[in-house]
Amino acid sequence: MRLSAMGDVAMTVPVLRAFVNHHPQVKITVISRPFFEPFFEEIPNLSFFAFDEKERHKGFLGLLRLFQDLKGLNIDAFADLHNVLRSKVIRNLFALSRKKTGSVDKGRAGKKALTQSENKVFQQLPTMFARHVKVFEQLGFTVDLSHPVFPDKPILGHEILTIIGGKNHKLIGIAPFAQYDSKVYPLDLMKQVIDKLALNTTHTILLFGGGKKEIELLNSLASNKKNVINMAGQLKLQQELQLISNLDVMLSMDSGNAHIAAMLGVKVITLWGATHPYAGFSPFNQPLENSLVSDRNIFPKLPTSVYGNKKVAGYEDAMRTILPESIVLKTKNILLNH
Repeated sequence: MRLSAMGDVAMTVPVLRAFVNHHPQVKITVISRPFFEPFFEEIPNLSFFAFDEKERHKGFLGLLRLFQDLKGLNIDAFADLHNVLRSKVIRNLFALSRKKTGSVDKGRAGKKALTQSENKVFQQLPTMFARHVKVFEQLGFTVDLSHPVFPDKPILGHEILTIIGGKNHKLIGIAPFAQYDSKVYPLDLMKQVIDKLALNTTHTILLFGGGKKEIELLNSLASNKKNVINMAGQLKLQQELQLISNLDVMLSMDSGNAHIAAMLGVKVITLWGATHPYAGFSPFNQPLENSLVSDRNIFPKLPTSVYGNKKVAGYEDAMRTILPESIVLKTKNILLNH
């Protein structure tokens, strides 16, 4: 099974967890970049195979080496949950070796109809989780996602507790960035959200992100507030997963952090600009009302993009129709019921 981007990888975790619960006699090997190995560490009967894209598995000859490496594991079936050029090559090689294969249907026609400006078909498409289940059905396995099981919240280590000041407060995670600007809530409005939530001194607000520019922006959002802490660059991925697992709520864009929190059983609020949860990328096991979307009465062409990489003139301020007060209220309601 071949996986790539952070959100893509995180979305497979609840499905794989459900799979091993239903089929404990089956062993799974996940093939992905070494960085993502911590995502899968608590799943029983699952092994991780590190894809070495820079050396051993680089280029077409590297993919042939990858196939030979995988053949040595005596694999009976290959589930392609990514369906890109690299994974197609490996999948076809397994098929030629008379192994069972399955691949995810990305539903491109439905997504095109949802995002086109004219004759838009505005309806809920199958989630990525449902699409992943279909892949395993192609291989002859049923997977039931209706009663999800999540890992226990790990006990936070001394290093993390020192940074966040203990675990006596409600922990609110906020991940204000995404790969594309059309999915990022305006920072002046996000500052209002953070300032309002920080007024309650029983809340500790943890900011997540990465990269030099993002760290600088997060520092500005956290400045002069004792209970707002910029976590970017402070922890290894495994520690960050432990911390996210202990959050009471995560506020995120349509981005990888939303899916990471959801795979760990955390309540997630997502903010949507050019994209929309109807495309099938809402976080796992979250009610639709936790997805706060831009106003389609004012911006009727929404959603304009599946991934946020398409810009539409005049739609730059679509996310300003999501009011900071509504985000704060939604966050407080979740904390009250947690």
